[in-house]
Amino acid sequence: MWMGPDTEIPLATTCLLPRLSRSLAILSIQCMPTAVGLNYARKILAGARLKPADRMKGIQPSSTLNVLGLAKELERHGKKVIHMEVGEPDFDTPTHIKKAAEEALARGMTKYTSSLGMPELREAIAEHLKTKGIDTEMKNVIVTPGAKHAIFCAMAAALDPGDEVVIPSPCWTYEAMVRIVGGKPVFVKTARKNGFKLEVEEVQKVLTPKTKMLLLNYPNNPTGAVMEGDELRPIVDLAVDRKLWVISDEIYDSLVYKGKHASLLSFPEMVGRTVYINGFSKVYSMTGWRLGYAVAPAELVAEMNKIQQASTSCPASFVQSAGVAALRGPQDFTEKMRREFQKRRDEIVKGLNSIDGVDCPKPGGAFYVFPSIEKLNIPSLEFCEVLLRKADVAAVPGSGFGPYGEGHVRFSYATSMENIKEVVKKIKEVVGDLRTRK
Repeated sequence: MWMGPDTEIPLATTCLLPRLSRSLAILSIQCMPTAVGLNYARKILAGARLKPADRMKGIQPSSTLNVLGLAKELERHGKKVIHMEVGEPDFDTPTHIKKAAEEALARGMTKYTSSLGMPELREAIAEHLKTKGIDTEMKNVIVTPGAKHAIFCAMAAALDPGDEVVIPSPCWTYEAMVRIVGGKPVFVKTARKNGFKLEVEEVQKVLTPKTKMLLLNYPNNPTGAVMEGDELRPIVDLAVDRKLWVISDEIYDSLVYKGKHASLLSFPEMVGRTVYINGFSKVYSMTGWRLGYAVAPAELVAEMNKIQQASTSCPASFVQSAGVAALRGPQDFTEKMRREFQKRRDEIVKGLNSIDGVDCPKPGGAFYVFPSIEKLNIPSLEFCEVLLRKADVAAVPGSGFGPYGEGHVRFSYATSMENIKEVVKKIKEVVGDLRTRK
């Protein structure tokens, strides 16, 4: 006897439904009358729906990628959006790097490599770091598909459930990675009045017996803050004293506009407790190539390698060949890009500070500005929505950069000088309209 379209499925049947595959469920209703079959299918598929892990409840999507998605949707409807949200250089990858990838493909470099990365690339990384005053060896290097994956592997290898990770905020999207591996993010505030630099006293306030790791990112995303060697010294002393792991994300190290970048690995006492993160995305304009690396104690590298083996296996082989060419080829591209970004930084800072109600400190590195809009009395998300809807300008709300980012907006000046001038003009109009409405 057929069940009617509103007949309840017996409990004994519903208990088995999650075990049915979607294909079997569909096959089982093909001989039923259409109305009955559709209703039965809905009940089966609803009962078989999987429940996400509880740990995903506190994890938010990337604000940057959300804004990018909205901007792309507007572009599909004919809008011309000026992209100030995405953190990638607007320069093309240098020709000799692209050529190296093409030649690798022509040679048949399309197979797996060691999960640690090609030995030639790991050697090239170690050699390159020596030119920066970082003395390391190939055994301490692991190559990953993007610097982000290197950070994730390090956290997964070093953290136990409930371990606390101290993160200065405003910050990039480290929180999600900490939560995914079972850690607990603990935020400390970096203030605009101090140039968004981490103060050791703030870290000391939040330390507990569960604190296992400190995360540093200088030059910083989103603030562009830079910490010099003498400013890092108190942090180093604290890490040594409290036996903390430190992940030092130095992906923007080539984009410092005054003086030289100070690496955490330049402190000998930090070599055994630091995971140094870097990559090719920012320095060689290779964001889409997905190539990064970590330098860490050999014992931790071995554990990170297990994570990589169980997840991505290895970075693409021909991309790694391009990485060798990047490190061993001419480096003038990076300096040319740095000088151009410095000009753009000066232009956008001057322009934003000419707008009543906007306060934009001059960043020391990276390619972001993080102006305060607190005087406008509008939430950063709402401001960015208005900016996108009314002015076709995509920016990222400060609320997406941890608990202390609200009241600010991040603009990437990795775009043309023409776009920067146009954006400043548009922001001035939007701010004027907001003030008129109030």
